[in-house]
Amino acid sequence: MSDSPYVSTTNACKLCTPLGAALAFRGVEGAIPFLHGSQGCATYMRRYIISHFREPMDIASSALGEKQAVFGGGPNLKKGILNVMSKYGASVVGVATTCLTETIGDDVPRLLAEFRKEFADLPLPEIVHVSTPSYSGTHMEGWHAAVAALAGQLVTQKAEPQRRVNLMPGLVSPADLRHLKDILADFGVDATILPDISDSMDRPALLDYEKLPAGGTTLADIRAMSGSLGSIECGRASHVAESAGANLERRFGVKNLRVGIPVGIRESDAFFAALEDLTGIPTPKKYQDERGRLVDAYVDGHKYVAGKRAIVYGEEDLVIAMTAFLAEIGVKPILCATGATCKNFKAQLAAVTEGLLPEPPEAREGVDFHDIAEQAADLAPDLLVGHSKGYTYAKAWNVPLMRVGFPIHDRFGGQRMRHVAYGGALELFDRLVNVVLERKQEDSAVGYGYL
Repeated sequence: MSDSPYVSTTNACKLCTPLGAALAFRGVEGAIPFLHGSQGCATYMRRYIISHFREPMDIASSALGEKQAVFGGGPNLKKGILNVMSKYGASVVGVATTCLTETIGDDVPRLLAEFRKEFADLPLPEIVHVSTPSYSGTHMEGWHAAVAALAGQLVTQKAEPQRRVNLMPGLVSPADLRHLKDILADFGVDATILPDISDSMDRPALLDYEKLPAGGTTLADIRAMSGSLGSIECGRASHVAESAGANLERRFGVKNLRVGIPVGIRESDAFFAALEDLTGIPTPKKYQDERGRLVDAYVDGHKYVAGKRAIVYGEEDLVIAMTAFLAEIGVKPILCATGATCKNFKAQLAAVTEGLLPEPPEAREGVDFHDIAEQAADLAPDLLVGHSKGYTYAKAWNVPLMRVGFPIHDRFGGQRMRHVAYGGALELFDRLVNVVLERKQEDSAVGYGYL
C-alpha cells in the first residue's frame, strides 16, 4: 500500500471562509451577517472577531442540527431570516454558507427565491448570498467573495454619472479606512468604500447597546457605484473568478484599476497614481510632504534595520504588501508564507521586490505554522512579521514579533493600527525599528539608555 498523500493541518495559518464573509457583510449599513449552518460556527466567529476589534458583533445563524443535516436546512434558513427581520429590522441580510450546508447540498439560491415568493407581502430586506465552504478557501477568499456578491447582486442598473470613486480596500484596519477616506476627500471626490468597517468595528462609546451599530457603506452608495469615475481594488493576489471591480467594469463600463495594498513608498505611489488617473487631480501637497517625511525616516533608521532577516506570514495580500515594504527598507524577507493558495502569489512577490532584492524571496502558499516552522528552523530569522498567532514561534526562536494585520489577540489596539499610505508606512517603520532596538536593548548584558 502506498503512503497516503494526505497531511493534516497543524496550527493553521488561515481562518475559515465564512468568517471573512461575515466581517465583510458587517461593513454594510444596516446589514446582519447570517451563517447558514450550525450555531457553533457563528459563536466561534463572533468571539474570534470580537477579540481583535473589541466591539460587539452579532452573527445570525440558521442553527442546523442533526435533523436538518439529513433532511435539509431550508425551513431553518427561512425562519432565521424572518427572526432577523423582526429582531433587528435589518435592511440587508448577508447569507454565507458553511461546511455543513455545502456538504449536504442545500440549494441556497433556490431557497432564497422561495423565501421571497412565500413572503412577498412583507417588506423584505435585501438578501445577498455567497458560497463559502471552509474546506475550499480562507477568510480572505470569503471576504472577497462577499464583496463581489454585494456588487454583483445589489448593483442592478446604470446609475447617473457622479464624481465618485469606488474603493475596494481589502481587509485593512478601521484606522486604515479612516485614513483612506481622508485621502479621497482631499482629492475632492465622493467615495464608496466597499466594505467600510471603520465605524461599525471601531465605535465611540455609547450609553445604550445598538443591535445594528451605525456605520458601513449605504445601500444607496453601493447602487451608485455603477455611475462612478472608476474603481480601485487593493490587493495583488487572485481570489475570485470575477472581483467586484471587474464585475462593475464588465456590466457598466466603470474603469477598474488594481493596485497592491498601499504599504510603503512604491505601493503607495501606485495607489496615488491610480487616484490621479481617475480624478485628474495631482496628489495634494499634504501627502507629498508625508512621503518626504517617510523617506527621511528611512534614511534615519536604515542603520538599525538594514540586513535584518524576516519571516513574513499571514493573509496573502498583506504578505505581499509587507514584503514590498520590508524590501525597500533594507530588511531581507527570507520566507513569505500564507495559508491560502493563489495562482499568482510567487509572481507578485517577485514583482514587488524587483530592483530591491537580488532574487525573489522564498514563497510558500497553502501552508500551516508547522510547515513554516520546519522550514524556518534553518533560516535564522531576526524577526517575524505577521499576526499574533505566530507568537509561539517567536518565543521559541527568541526573536521579536512585529504584529500586523488580523488577528491581533495578544495586544491592545489592533483595530487602530495603521498600515496604509505614506502615513501608515511611517508608523510601521517606527514600530519596526523600535522592535529591533528593544530586543537589542533587552539582550544587552549592561543595558544602555542612548542609541
